[in-house]
Amino acid sequence: MQNIKKYFSQLTEAQIGQLEVMLRLYPEWNVKVNVISRKDIDNLEVNHILHSLAIARFIQFTPGTRVLDLGTGGGFPAIPLAMMFPDTHFHLVDRIGKKLRVAEDVARQAGLNNITLQHGDIKEVKGTFDYVVSRAVMPLPDMVPLVKRLIDRQQRNAIPNGLICLKGGDLDDELRPYAKRILIEDLSTYFSEPFFITKKLVFLPI
Repeated sequence: MQNIKKYFSQLTEAQIGQLEVMLRLYPEWNVKVNVISRKDIDNLEVNHILHSLAIARFIQFTPGTRVLDLGTGGGFPAIPLAMMFPDTHFHLVDRIGKKLRVAEDVARQAGLNNITLQHGDIKEVKGTFDYVVSRAVMPLPDMVPLVKRLIDRQQRNAIPNGLICLKGGDLDDELRPYAKRILIEDLSTYFSEPFFITKKLVFLPI
């Protein structure tokens, strides 16, 4: 857990305990449900948990913030973020039920009470949220029309409400339609591990 502690030295004992639960349970679950590539499960701490926590380097959610995790899979980025922000509510949505069962069990055993889960399509989600987060789910031009109706008009954070995505690879074509509004952060400015050299955080106010 030294990689996470290096960047988040303010973690409480309770949060460290929750991280230990994640680091134990995801490999156990991954034997039964392939929520993380079997070739990558040994890199859980950096490539998945720390990667998810890049959002915590970008924004500090104020208490009462509501966040929707679109295509959460086994709970990334929402579960690490829920540990970091216990006063923020995270709603996890995915169409694959068995992956949501993993997220539900990890959240329960970690003692996270700020999470709800929904098995189904994004079009079935009701209510509004301050932010929609995602991790390599779909191209932005496909995502924006799906989530636009879900973004709350009321502002409660220092950063405008909108979409926060963790992405990698060549994004020029995907992001071109939003060039005048979008903010792109290189994760290599947050974290020094080689994994982050090609990784980016993309923020689009909506």
